[in-house]
Amino acid sequence: MADAHPVEPVEFTYVPSREATDLVSLRDRYGLWIDGKFRAPASKRFLTTVNPATEEPLAEVAEGGERDVDRAVRAARRAFETWGRLPGKERAKYLYRIARMLQERAREFAVLETLDGGKPIKEARDVDLPLVAAHFFYYAGWADKLEYAFPGVRPAPLGVAGQIIPWNFPMLMLAWKVAPALAAGNTVVLKPAETTPLTALAFAQLTAEADLPPGVVNIVTGAGETGAALVRHPGVDKIAFTGSTAVGKLIQKAVAGTPKRLTLELGGKAPHVIFEDAPVDQAIEGVINGIFFNQGHVCCAGSRLFVQESIADRFVDKLKRRLSTLRVGDPLDKNTDIGAINSPEQLDKITELVESGIEEGAEIYQPACRLPDRGYFFAPTLFTGVSQSHRIAQEEIFGPVLSIMTFRTPDEAVEKANNTPYGLSAGVWTTKGSRILWMADRLKAGVVWANTYNKFDPASPFGGYQESGFGREGGRHGLLPYLEGVPR
Repeated sequence: MADAHPVEPVEFTYVPSREATDLVSLRDRYGLWIDGKFRAPASKRFLTTVNPATEEPLAEVAEGGERDVDRAVRAARRAFETWGRLPGKERAKYLYRIARMLQERAREFAVLETLDGGKPIKEARDVDLPLVAAHFFYYAGWADKLEYAFPGVRPAPLGVAGQIIPWNFPMLMLAWKVAPALAAGNTVVLKPAETTPLTALAFAQLTAEADLPPGVVNIVTGAGETGAALVRHPGVDKIAFTGSTAVGKLIQKAVAGTPKRLTLELGGKAPHVIFEDAPVDQAIEGVINGIFFNQGHVCCAGSRLFVQESIADRFVDKLKRRLSTLRVGDPLDKNTDIGAINSPEQLDKITELVESGIEEGAEIYQPACRLPDRGYFFAPTLFTGVSQSHRIAQEEIFGPVLSIMTFRTPDEAVEKANNTPYGLSAGVWTTKGSRILWMADRLKAGVVWANTYNKFDPASPFGGYQESGFGREGGRHGLLPYLEGVPR
């Protein structure tokens, strides 16, 4: 028998598989979408939106001022006089048409989302756009059934909805807000984030191709002042905001004392709890998805990991090995797991908070990772030796950074998990169904995932408590903020 020779380990390499961008056609300059057309801004100001993976400019986008917001609100009010009286089955036809067109153009929108926002193409393609279309299909189904949705009331639309969305899920946040508002009979003035406006503008063009009546959806681009003008406008009946807790508090003060309805989906610092009987390999994948999906630019990211002490060392070792397999780089490469940070300002915030963790005595781990020479990138990061008082355990980082702590008993896990001003989401991993229910009853979070994480469905409501906001988006509950009930 021949002597056995040791086999040299094979190092697997990835061949780049870059998504083509030929389907995307960008204008050099975009106006504001008001009353069914692109219009020059009265402000005469423009912003430049940049590809965060390359730092190259993509297009100039109008920066709307108060006069522009007023034009958009007036257009929405005029359109409401017809749209609000349209039978639900007729509104449903438009929503179905938009949903089908989004499916047909899903690749185009996914590529544009990646170019403008920096998220990996496989996430935009396989998660964001399918959910966008699904939300429009779902709320199309409700449009002619509103009288059955809330027993005891005859629902009526509110009027004009002012909607302000963030940069982490531009199209998905648009769908979460626009679809239920239109299904309920409202008209919309939407302000996308200044760093990711392009898919909202492409959506505006799509609504025209779907023959949506002019003025039903208006897109006013711009930065914080544009959003503030929309919040202040007396012709707006409802404000829906997704973004930071600090801005949410300012909006709440601004609408206090007015008849405007308000829903807020704000920040989070979600606990992800791993019990000793959890299926470790699946839980590792759940943790990876919980914090590194979309570069950690997720309000419900599982950024605080609590591992039962008896398995902590083994779990963290396996988690570190898994981190070494994550690919950071070109978001258009289908092999990429972690794309670009959305902006230099967000990169500076992540860097500052990570440095605070080191200064406060936590132990940092980052896998060997070569970052691209250009663009805004940050390596996946773990912290061990974290205490509850550390800034990285209390403040929302909104980046690919995980703080790891331990616990001994379920009661201790609940106490530590709830030690936060936020209350948006949580995750629990255990094989015991009774423990899942026990934890879900005690965790102060709007959404509790069991043996999974970051799973969304149009039929399931999402929202938080405390400094994570109030109101729900998705499901039948997502219609309620856009309706008023008249007793039968």
